[in-house]
Amino acid sequence: MDKSIFEEFIDYYIKAWQNYTNFSGRARRKEFWYVFIINLLISLVLGVFQETFLGVIASLVSIIYSLAFILPGIALSIRRLHDTGRSGWWLLIGFVPLIGVIVLIVFFASDSQPGPNQYNADTMA
Repeated sequence: MDKSIFEEFIDYYIKAWQNYTNFSGRARRKEFWYVFIINLLISLVLGVFQETFLGVIASLVSIIYSLAFILPGIALSIRRLHDTGRSGWWLLIGFVPLIGVIVLIVFFASDSQPGPNQYNADTMA
């Protein structure tokens, strides 16, 4: 039986937290973007709460959540770059204003490198 889209989102999100120290291997485009969307939704909800009477508490929760997800986010990003056949060091291009972020978005949106590469076997296999 196929999973619902909601279950897939949750499974990938949990997988990102479970692999927070795994900087090797590959992450498919779907995995990366599902986790990105969930993080975006969480950030939006916390942002809305910051504008209400829960402002201080929501701000604190937002800061804690952001700090907690730094390592899983970096690990997932590096695995996504590996899936496209690039080194994780390409993540540093994000520090170049505007251009770096655009380059990373293109890399993250690129299709996976078919077959095995230097980082691992194809994740579809």
